[in-house]
Amino acid sequence: MQEIPKQQILARIALENPWWKEPHQVPGHFTRWPPRPYIQLFYPLLTGFEVRRAPILMGPRRVGKTYLLHHCIARLLAEGTPPGRICYISVDTPTFVNQSLDSFLALYQEAAEVTLTGDAEPAFVFFDEIQYLRDWERHLKSLVDAYPHVRFCVSGSAAAALKLKSQESGAGRFTDFLLPPLTFYEYLELVSGAHLVDSYLEDDAATYTEIDLPELNRRFHDYVSFGGYPEAAVSKEIQAAPARFIKSDIIEKVLLRDIPQLYGITNVQELNALFTSLAFNTAQECSLEQLSQRSGVTNPTIKKYIEYLEAAFLVRVLYRVDRSAKHFKRQRTFKILLTNPSLRTALFGSVEASAKEYGWLVETAIFAQWFHYENQALHYARWKQGEVDLINLDPSRRWAVEVKWSDRAWKNPDLLAAQVDFCSRNGFDSLTVTSRTKTKNLRIRGVNVSFWPAALYAYAVGHSIINYRVLALETDAARSG
Repeated sequence: MQEIPKQQILARIALENPWWKEPHQVPGHFTRWPPRPYIQLFYPLLTGFEVRRAPILMGPRRVGKTYLLHHCIARLLAEGTPPGRICYISVDTPTFVNQSLDSFLALYQEAAEVTLTGDAEPAFVFFDEIQYLRDWERHLKSLVDAYPHVRFCVSGSAAAALKLKSQESGAGRFTDFLLPPLTFYEYLELVSGAHLVDSYLEDDAATYTEIDLPELNRRFHDYVSFGGYPEAAVSKEIQAAPARFIKSDIIEKVLLRDIPQLYGITNVQELNALFTSLAFNTAQECSLEQLSQRSGVTNPTIKKYIEYLEAAFLVRVLYRVDRSAKHFKRQRTFKILLTNPSLRTALFGSVEASAKEYGWLVETAIFAQWFHYENQALHYARWKQGEVDLINLDPSRRWAVEVKWSDRAWKNPDLLAAQVDFCSRNGFDSLTVTSRTKTKNLRIRGVNVSFWPAALYAYAVGHSIINYRVLALETDAARSG
């Protein structure tokens, strides 16, 4: 059998790096959308040579990882990095079959006519879809050690392969970075809806005010229906039939290809049936026993499937605590939430905002805003007399959120007696309650109760997670400078 000629491989590498030639720019189809705001957090990891680490960009399919890499390349070029010192390689390109990271590096130097050894000038090498290379983590660590002036950056969608191997073999040489589905804040930025919310920072506290709440709620419904993915957010064609895009390009490729390849699953029908059931019941409490009885699959197998779905960024498991915010010795029940509510609408169709089940999608959407939250101390509380939908047990910043898609509790705060009791009993000084349209601040039994329209709260969470961290990075840089 013939091997792919070397000149053909070199030509393909040059094709993927058009900025090596005039006009030294990233192709327009990669920059036709503005960069996701998460670039403000990722770019410093890429360009900070003080610590020798390779950023590992992880995330679900179709959230814009390749676009983010090319936006970073465009910024590097704009800041004066020589074009030949930047190389991008999509590992899953058929032309590159049987190549290794070492051979890619040699081919890059030949194709771009650059030298990376004995040279102190920084260079940037991007490997996209790295999970398709065997033992990538071991070889990447060797490259990071051998080339101190080269910043290697890799990305991939198969989270289980990436995260597990980067933790096991990185030995302090890798930094994981999760790019989640679009937050509501990012969605509004992308569809020119940012004017619907006014935000400002005063005395280190952020204030958010809705400008047009009916329109904001309408956009929030669009976000719930198809707004988790950049292409779906801007394409009217995809919005008209989200299942064609989200179901086939995201869900099915993960269930039918990524997870079976990683774990050798042969009964894909079982896995697909489980995910379908979980998606329909997102944000509702369940147990392994319930899921096993419904599906006829054993508890251990169900548990493994859930772990695989979570590793592939399709779901997140939220564990329960009791009335005293204590963990159970044995977690019999838990909630499983989709990482973005549009996954459910892609499978079962859009849900009207007046429908009863829309409340589950609102809770899923609120939780999705915390998807990138670094401290995984998020839980829910339930006991015989009540429940709190989302709590953070991080000792440095404890908070509680009760998610509602109605104004009943705003009209009658006595409906929150169980939630207030939980906060008072466990030292939570504040409780956030989402509503459909109402805003109000109360103090009940020593607990500050704040009512937020759910759409406004979703925006505020996504905005603050990014911008507060950017502010912290800028402050640290100013102090070190």
